[in-house]
Amino acid sequence: MSEISRSARIGVLMGGLSAERQVSLKSGKAVLAALQERGWDAVAIDVQRDLPQQLLAEGVEVAWIALHGQFGEDGCVQGLLELMGIPYTGSGVLGSATAMDKITTKRLVADNPHVRLPQDRVWRVGDALPEDLVFPLVAKFPEGGSTLGLAICEDPAALQAALLELGELGGQVLLEQFVQGEEITVAVLDGHPFPPVGIRPDEGFFDYEAKYTKGKTVYDVPAKVSDATSQAARRSALEVYRTLGLRGVARADYIVDADGVPWFLEINTLPGMTATSLSPMAASLEGLSFADLVEAILLGARLEKVPGAGGL
Repeated sequence: MSEISRSARIGVLMGGLSAERQVSLKSGKAVLAALQERGWDAVAIDVQRDLPQQLLAEGVEVAWIALHGQFGEDGCVQGLLELMGIPYTGSGVLGSATAMDKITTKRLVADNPHVRLPQDRVWRVGDALPEDLVFPLVAKFPEGGSTLGLAICEDPAALQAALLELGELGGQVLLEQFVQGEEITVAVLDGHPFPPVGIRPDEGFFDYEAKYTKGKTVYDVPAKVSDATSQAARRSALEVYRTLGLRGVARADYIVDADGVPWFLEINTLPGMTATSLSPMAASLEGLSFADLVEAILLGARLEKVPGAGGL
């Protein structure tokens, strides 16, 4: 049972400073409308570098975080809210930062028998290209989101071109085994994994354009996979969620191969939140409306740190 007062001022944090700003604005506006529909005193906060002043000026008492990408999904805003003593939705500082880094996430769950991982190598700027790579492979910026900073490389020439671009985003690139198969996603809310949703782009893979262009992707709600595959994916998503210490809603992405095995790719701690986003689709399979989901996430808002605890 939440201790959030019905009279609390809710700030919906949206926009932000990342490359996913426009997506975040869509999520934030949808969340704001849902909260207001349910009678909450909610206000939009378009996150800029003066966020503390914005929160104080609006009298925000609880933050509903609808940010995506860097400076929002990576623990930065969560840390600020901890310092300000403002409860917030979603995962805490450490869980957010860990899940944002695909390399760290994979290393933490590598020994879990319920999480099947594609093989990978890490390339760092200035390194020579490994000689034993198998193509095709996937090159990823480890801290990217919304499939930004990702390339499927068919040969060494394509990889070299991708590394030139991805290397400018950060110091290292994840080179991952390409798994042929169908894409599914599993949303987890407060430790409960929903049935998977299937993702079928009309061409290529589920990239930024396919995600956010109407008509570019067909969604199967639920995914057209066997019961065994569904259960394996839900178990895997829950194991990752628990290992990383996540809370609120998170969404794990998978490729299901020809044998029905779900291969874990990544987990998003602040997934898209419009009425047509994947997590609300998944929640609808168990009778939760978009507003139900938004409100459930709100009621889980809290702080991780207790002021003064742990001191000498």
